[in-house]
Amino acid sequence: MQTNTMQARITNYTKQRYIVYFIIAILALVLPFVRINGNHFFLLSFDHKKLDLLFVSFSTQELFLMPFVLIGLFLTIFFVTTLAGRIWCAWACPQTIFRVIYRDFIQTKLLKIRKNIRDKQKEYPGNFAKKILAVLLFYALSLLATSNLLWYFVPPEDFFLYLTDPGEHLLLLGILFCASLFLTIDVVYIQEKFCVYVCPYARIQSVMFDHDTVQVVYDENRGGRIFDGKTKLHKKPPQGECIGCEACVSICPTHIDIRQGMQLDCINCLECADACSIVQGKLNRPSLIQWTSSQSINTGKKVQYFRFRTIAYLLVLLIVLAALLLMSTKKENMLLNINRSTELYSINKKADSSLEIVNSYIFLFQNTDNKPHEYYFEANIKSSGQSLEILRPKKAFVLKPGEQIKQIVVLKTNTALANDDTKDTVLPIIIKAYANDDKQNISVLRESIFVYPKQGLIEEKLGE
Repeated sequence: MQTNTMQARITNYTKQRYIVYFIIAILALVLPFVRINGNHFFLLSFDHKKLDLLFVSFSTQELFLMPFVLIGLFLTIFFVTTLAGRIWCAWACPQTIFRVIYRDFIQTKLLKIRKNIRDKQKEYPGNFAKKILAVLLFYALSLLATSNLLWYFVPPEDFFLYLTDPGEHLLLLGILFCASLFLTIDVVYIQEKFCVYVCPYARIQSVMFDHDTVQVVYDENRGGRIFDGKTKLHKKPPQGECIGCEACVSICPTHIDIRQGMQLDCINCLECADACSIVQGKLNRPSLIQWTSSQSINTGKKVQYFRFRTIAYLLVLLIVLAALLLMSTKKENMLLNINRSTELYSINKKADSSLEIVNSYIFLFQNTDNKPHEYYFEANIKSSGQSLEILRPKKAFVLKPGEQIKQIVVLKTNTALANDDTKDTVLPIIIKAYANDDKQNISVLRESIFVYPKQGLIEEKLGE
């Protein structure tokens, strides 16, 4: 009975982290290959000039969604950090995941370079051949990891095709090999120093903490006082349950002593909590290191997750997500940009001595749907609804999915639209563009202007 009680007190956060790592790795590898209606879960393609978000495709001209995505990302970071500290660092950060793969799996489990997985601060000299092999194995893994990242910018169906013609895609290969080399240097040589000295998240996290933020906390009330600020007073406190084994110190990947209190170097991996729970479990006591808040330790009450700061962040985050969903529903299945030519208008005299006023434009059409469509348009004076004749293009045209085309558009009128002797008249017009094969669902309205010349120019042209 006593053994069962002791086992029940032993935590295994490390195993739980490994499960989370596995799920993240599978999702990251599989998602680029999953497509719905030809669209990816997330893809920012500069080649195809499009953004796929939640299996909906947007043109780069529709990147008004990106500010909402970025704001939502930062608010999520603020919310999670205020609520649970640096949980991202140990449970989802690629830097930490790759360090675990390299140090705990390749070096320790596979090649036996490191003798004890619990002693992360000890270096083992020699074994040069195995160490080189470990680096080579990780570099091969880093090529896969970097390719995986690139698949969110160059879709896999293009990525593997480009690799068959390396001479035409040197930039892609350069990014692949340079990024994978940097990743290898980072994980093999920079190690957790990246988390401590380079990562900006470590620098800003402290301003988002409060006394209720969940973090890794040594219970000084139970264990006893080890440090006075930065000064170490005892290896084993004269009073308290800490036995001075320093299992929590030797297992720490960032080389800190958690008994000193909250430190920027702590990445919340909770390996120290697991190590302490094993030692204290043999004495039928719970771990002295817990995943809780300092307020909870001091008061003995449960962690207060919902408080003003976390509720405020959550509400703003929900507002941003709602705005993102609302804006995403306004996606158009075709895009149309209209620019006027440099010439304001031209006045053409016909054989019957009548005049026609001509305005020229440049229309940029893009098919943002996932199937081809035949497009055309109509133009009307906004105030009167009177139609303008389309001189060019005379016929509808077909665009493939994602294809865009520039069309020189010429509009004319034979009707007197204004009678102003002092200046040209600017008339607002409505351009309605549509897909002939699906007018109900694929149509857009754009506003532009039609410039009608002043009366003096018309009379001058008539008198020629």
